[in-house]
Amino acid sequence: MTYAVTAVSGQLGHEIARKLIALPGDTPVVGLARTPAKVTDLGIELRPEDYDKPEQLQTSLAGVDALVIVSGMAPPDERIQQHRNVIDAARAAGVRKLVYTSIIGPEEGTLFSPVVQSNRQTEADIRASGLDWAIGRNGIYIEPDIEYLDSYKARGEIANSAGSGKCGYTTRSELAHAYAALLVRDDLNGGTYDLNGTPITQLELAGYLNRTFGTDLTYREMTPEAFVADRSAELGDFIGPIIGGIYEGIRKGAYDRPGHYAKITGRPHQSWADYFASLRT
Repeated sequence: MTYAVTAVSGQLGHEIARKLIALPGDTPVVGLARTPAKVTDLGIELRPEDYDKPEQLQTSLAGVDALVIVSGMAPPDERIQQHRNVIDAARAAGVRKLVYTSIIGPEEGTLFSPVVQSNRQTEADIRASGLDWAIGRNGIYIEPDIEYLDSYKARGEIANSAGSGKCGYTTRSELAHAYAALLVRDDLNGGTYDLNGTPITQLELAGYLNRTFGTDLTYREMTPEAFVADRSAELGDFIGPIIGGIYEGIRKGAYDRPGHYAKITGRPHQSWADYFASLRT
């Protein structure tokens, strides 16, 4: 078997490749990247990948048996066609199995819902591909909250529209472990799996941050409209509403689910107590 991962120049694709490289048996791993020269630390064969170039994709997928398709970052309508390009190229190149990094999220009623719907369309396209497949749905990355700590400290609070809703966060490392399992385990074929840790509230998140970093953050609930305006002012009119939609989804309970992590990996998702303890070392 030869495994391949797209978008290995990105954080999730890179981490998935690392997990596959570490598997026993020296199975060949191919990394695909828009600019392969930027990937210098994996020690694997790198090939060019542009989701808008079907012929290039087909050439780069030659000899690959199983492929992880990391979801693209283009606007929803463009992303659907880009993913179809990868699926079609994989089939033409003789790839036998596809694994897709989809997302958990509200499928209607929020400003994030169009992104979720585009992922659901790709899921449907993969199911209809005629290839073996497995689909993971990512929880919300918790790393951005760590990266945003200085901003939280400057404000003295976490303020968003999630309210008392619980969010099944995850980490890129835990996701990569799950996607490596989805790729190599054929007994998981034909399944769609939620990949998240134990759901927690924003108040609980503030508590973990306070205990870990010695902060004194509180949580303040904002209206969805006020939070979208706040995020748009900082991040722009494309990303701001998307972030606002994610937190409205948290408020509505879209991310409060137990997940299938242990079924896929054979162990529970890392606990948040252990995760935050690891940040103190």
